Amino acid sequence: MKTDFAVIGHGQALAWEQVPLLAWEDFYRQVRALLGQGAKVVHFFVWADGPTHKLLAVLRTEWLLAAAAPVPDHYPSLTPAREPLHLFEREIAEQYGIRPEGHPWLKMVRYHANRRGVPDIFGNDYGQEIPGNYPYYTVHGEAIHEVAVGPVHAGVIEPGHFRFNCIGERVLHLEIQLGYQHRGVEPLLSRADHRRRPGIVESIAGDTAVGHSLCYAQAMEALSGQYPDEGARRIRTLALELERIANHIGDLGALSGDVAFLPPANYCGRMRGDFLNMTLLLCGNRFGKGLVRPGGVRYDLTEALRTELLRRLGELKPQVLHTLDLLFATPSVRARFEGCGVVSLAEADNLGLVGPCARASGLTYDARRTFATETYPELNIPKHAEITGDVFARAKVRALEVRQSMELAATLLSRPVLTRPVETTEERHLKPSACVVTINEGWRGEIAHCVITDARGNILRYKVKDPSFHNWNGLAMALRDTGISDFPLNNKSFNLSYCGFDL
Repeated sequence: MKTDFAVIGHGQALAWEQVPLLAWEDFYRQVRALLGQGAKVVHFFVWADGPTHKLLAVLRTEWLLAAAAPVPDHYPSLTPAREPLHLFEREIAEQYGIRPEGHPWLKMVRYHANRRGVPDIFGNDYGQEIPGNYPYYTVHGEAIHEVAVGPVHAGVIEPGHFRFNCIGERVLHLEIQLGYQHRGVEPLLSRADHRRRPGIVESIAGDTAVGHSLCYAQAMEALSGQYPDEGARRIRTLALELERIANHIGDLGALSGDVAFLPPANYCGRMRGDFLNMTLLLCGNRFGKGLVRPGGVRYDLTEALRTELLRRLGELKPQVLHTLDLLFATPSVRARFEGCGVVSLAEADNLGLVGPCARASGLTYDARRTFATETYPELNIPKHAEITGDVFARAKVRALEVRQSMELAATLLSRPVLTRPVETTEERHLKPSACVVTINEGWRGEIAHCVITDARGNILRYKVKDPSFHNWNGLAMALRDTGISDFPLNNKSFNLSYCGFDL
């Protein structure tokens, strides 16, 4: 179809007048049509522009498409026809009181205080109600029972509520409710001093500190005209791949532990620490905090450090490969993994899943290949996907990515790196009345940030989307018609972020 949406450049600051501002009816019709033709949602959010509210849609095909429109106080929900929008519409309703009429399940996302007479975290009061207490989804029948888990869990873990509707041991439906630790990250990023923002971004999801800080740095670079040199880009790419390896290795070990196969569980736990220690050697923090900053990185990769990282990588690689072979060649492991928690290609596509759990169901999208940044244009990111959509497929995709990422890390370390570390004390003026979208492939999948500035160059709206925002409903779908005792195994095969969702 002919569309008025503009093709926008990833990580490029656009003057706001370059983003088409459509009449609401045209915007609504074109969003629905583009999603019906296979486009995916990157961003779909509202911000206050003076007395009015505007809605920005950023969609992806092989390109990024964007358009905005003044949004009315209520409109016919797009969700019944376009499932991937259901969380985005709930978020908009909760934050701004803009109600999608006919939304099938309009409940809160993060417990914004926007009940009548109580302003939300943005300081606005729209006189609307999105309930904090609501009727959970229920299944009726004499043999039906419910199992409620959380929001407080055993051990050191963020809060989340899981309600299982079961018949015997079989799960008919799993409802997941998050938002208990809502921190107000987005408005904080728009108000905070520039020296505080990197630390806030690195804490969006602590296990994805590099991925989120990279999106932030690229946005600030586009808006300020301060760009990293080649050496800094290589270091940032290396850090992102080390983050991917460490998390995948840790989760593969946890999956092994969930099926009581302890040797790989123990080996992977130790090797995860070894890869985290490589990041520690790189920047002084095991999770990569303090490394990536607008304009480059804060630490150089000296020749001695490069040699040591290569040595460690060479020592770890055969250990990793041996452990992965042991895990996947064990019949008792495969018996538990195969056929467990299946999410079909059609379901994954309909829900808009991203990252390894999407590739396990047959979707090949990888932002490192489609929207390549940093050093990724020079690297070969192969297209890969599994088709079974079960725990085995999700584990296999992770194992394949570990192998690939070790090769990428070796390539990045294969030649000397020269960069000039940057400081964070200087505040650079941001381009006024502009918009920028940045995307990177974190270890869980597509991370996307969007920044809109006002006429004075201040941040008017900062929007964050962690891949978990897309993927939690994939976990709910995986549990349908599955034994409740397999929940820990399925949960770990996704290993989604509570705090990355809660924001």
